[in-house]
Amino acid sequence: MSRYAIGDVQGCYEELRALLGRIGFSADRDRLWFVGDLVNRGPKSLEVLRFVRALDDNAVVVLGNHDLHLLAVAAGTRDARHTDTLDAVLTAGDRERLLEWLTTRPLAHFEAGDLMVHAGVVPQWTVAATLALAREVEAALRHDPRGLFDTMYGNEPDRWSPDLTGADRLRFVINVLTRMRVCTRDGRINLEIKGKPPADGSAWRPWFDVERLTGGTRVICGHWSALGLLVRRDVAALDTGCVWGGTLTALDLDSGTTVSVPSRGYRAIEE
Repeated sequence: MSRYAIGDVQGCYEELRALLGRIGFSADRDRLWFVGDLVNRGPKSLEVLRFVRALDDNAVVVLGNHDLHLLAVAAGTRDARHTDTLDAVLTAGDRERLLEWLTTRPLAHFEAGDLMVHAGVVPQWTVAATLALAREVEAALRHDPRGLFDTMYGNEPDRWSPDLTGADRLRFVINVLTRMRVCTRDGRINLEIKGKPPADGSAWRPWFDVERLTGGTRVICGHWSALGLLVRRDVAALDTGCVWGGTLTALDLDSGTTVSVPSRGYRAIEE
């Protein structure tokens, strides 16, 4: 059995199938780890959801910001953006089955020494704390999704404290796990920085370059297409921008080898 982690698919279904062909994926033997953002911006989010859901236990999926956005739009608590490509999912006959499945996906997954999240972790969180905080959000998502979506959007608070409670606590955890790219040593995050990593000397550093309590654990993530592929001992960042005309990448979690396939010419609409 092989384990492969796959970067942000974002509706790039044809590229996903081509990538699985390249790695020789067998659904009765191998497991796929998806770093989140299965949907949106790309042309075939519905096909991606149907395919990954059908993999059952052979697919491990963590939620990304675009997956949560789909759920919020479907719940009627958020309007679709002009850049969204979610209509096929929202009007599908099996919409409710797909959305229910997506709702039950975790925000963090830990197995065999690897921690998978969509975006990152702040320096003050251990693996155990990351998983516990993710479970808090997952419980809210399953028991009061509309309440969660009503308060999910926003960039504040911007600094971690264990004293955070209620909606502020859940929003911060969501922002870290699904939106963060950079932070400071004291756990402050900046969600406005979206391009290349800041220049040397900036207080804002890529979250994985700040000394952190998860430093001894390999964190598998995506979300940062401008960063590109980064694979090292303590992090594997796999968003190689397929939806922006880049590539879709798989990492063999055991051998450390990567395989990529090019985008088939699709380029998402800029916000």
